[in-house]
Amino acid sequence: MEVIIADKSHAIYAKIICKTIADSANVRGTGIAKRTPEYIIQRMNNSNAVIALDKNKFVGFCYIEKWDHGKFVANSGLIVHPDYRGRGIAKLIKEKVFKHSRAKFPEAKVFSITTGLPVMKMNSDLGYKPVTFSELTKDQSFWKGCQTCKNYDVLQRTSQSMCLCTGMLFDPNLMKQRSKKTKMKVFQRLKQIKQTLFLPKDLNKDTKTTTNEISIREFKLKPMKKKLVLAYSGGLDTSYCAVHFSKDLDYEVHAVSVNTGGFTKLEINSIEKKAYAMGVSVYKNINAVDTYYQKVVKFLIYGNVLKNNCYPLSVSAERSMQAIKIIEYAKEVGADFIANGSTGAGNDQVRFDLIFQTLAPEIKIVTPIRDLQLTRLQEIDYLVSKGIDMPWSKATYSINKGLWGTSIGGSETLTSNKPLPEEAYPSQLEKKENELVKLTFSKGEIIAVNNQVGLPQEIIETLNKLASQYAIGRDIHVGDTIIGIKGRVGFEAAAASVIIKAHHLLEKHTLTKWQLQHKEYLANWYGTHLHEGLFLDPVMRDLEAFLESSQTNVSGDVFVTLKPYHFTLNGISSENDLMNSAVGCYGEENKAWTADEAKGFIKIYANQSKIFQNIHK
Repeated sequence: MEVIIADKSHAIYAKIICKTIADSANVRGTGIAKRTPEYIIQRMNNSNAVIALDKNKFVGFCYIEKWDHGKFVANSGLIVHPDYRGRGIAKLIKEKVFKHSRAKFPEAKVFSITTGLPVMKMNSDLGYKPVTFSELTKDQSFWKGCQTCKNYDVLQRTSQSMCLCTGMLFDPNLMKQRSKKTKMKVFQRLKQIKQTLFLPKDLNKDTKTTTNEISIREFKLKPMKKKLVLAYSGGLDTSYCAVHFSKDLDYEVHAVSVNTGGFTKLEINSIEKKAYAMGVSVYKNINAVDTYYQKVVKFLIYGNVLKNNCYPLSVSAERSMQAIKIIEYAKEVGADFIANGSTGAGNDQVRFDLIFQTLAPEIKIVTPIRDLQLTRLQEIDYLVSKGIDMPWSKATYSINKGLWGTSIGGSETLTSNKPLPEEAYPSQLEKKENELVKLTFSKGEIIAVNNQVGLPQEIIETLNKLASQYAIGRDIHVGDTIIGIKGRVGFEAAAASVIIKAHHLLEKHTLTKWQLQHKEYLANWYGTHLHEGLFLDPVMRDLEAFLESSQTNVSGDVFVTLKPYHFTLNGISSENDLMNSAVGCYGEENKAWTADEAKGFIKIYANQSKIFQNIHK
């Protein structure tokens, strides 16, 4: 879609413009002056009109009229086709035609008469002020244009002093006066600050200084732009959003990335450089690795969470934490809008929007990729048209990295039968000789690898570098999305795969039969709710309390052998190992009970089954 200055080539749209204006007047029942196609074409020929087009389809229109020999201009006939209403397009057209009017007739007063509250709001945002009709043009040709309006008799009865419309006026001379006063105030204040901050404290009062005066020209006051915070990854979708909001809509765009692991400083610098190339005003990278571990990953380890017994929630677990950090930033800077590059088919739209709506219902959510149903090709063509030509199409696979693993999407994952090729995985096989590794846990948290102690999040990264050299942790997850369709995604999670299995083995030795049984289904629900965007539901805090309580005795060492493409668990060593009991030893002779006691127990234990079988044969 484009909003441009109309010319002779757009005369073909004159009839539909007139029809749209007439239809709108009938539907609204309000005063809208009708125009002929010839009248519209004349404005186009003189470059006194703005038109919005969706490829070759008419979207909206507005034109400029000159009165009193150029002392006044009016932006009239603002209309949007019914198929495109409710998307903010009228505002885009209004801003475009207003700027065109100011550029073409810089000394003219710009006025408007309207009955529509949305138009009044747009006018007010542009600097118009409500005025009486006596302050508008005296040119009778303008007022004759109101004859086709249903309320023209009101205008006649009041001798053009009032009507149902509200008169609004933008006076450039008045704005200049206000701007000059404001600039002077700023100048004086900055001068005071400069004298306070930069003059030596011991300067003699009688000494004349030669400090540089601050020129008023250095401070060009601009109207406040609307502020938008964009969840930015640097990929195609968020790049489209960055350019669209900053260059097309002229918003003050804050591109925010939340680092939940997996990024080097060099990669973060590259994302920042790309963001500014897209036209954003501010780029912010929030480091949330520690928070992500403490709030999410820790409980995934406690619960040995594997979605569908396969996927360690490598990336899906990140989204809620990223959304929380982004909305906190948006509230901090006072954003009007918050945006993300989600499509209408995936899970992330639910995860982001749910958090945004819950924590900041006052901030409007905008998602152009989803709303406009854009394809990757359309996004690429748009960016190229804006002078941004990057090798988007060469990126065969979509890669999302994080502390807990990496997801991989490609053409193969859109099918049900094709595997991902070796080259699709970020980490390649580098080591072929087996390697013994000792993992140390304390109350369920991993604290050391091969006796090298560190923070759990640091140990995860260390183990990931080590195990990924063996190409460990690869698989393809098939699951049900939040919106009810099947999805397939590849992943590589070397550290997560090893840690979950090692932790689970340690639990088998240190937890009771019933702890293990109840933990399993509660942990499954924790993972399910997290996957489906319900991180803020209080039930998650209840489940976390149970999971944390269950880890009191889960401490010790687990011995693992890393091998190409897989690993084996050799065993554990723990002071809390329930196999180290004098009461009984599995499979061997026990001295804690007699043979007769064992037979008596079995006889009673079998009672329930014997009763059922006796009755039902």
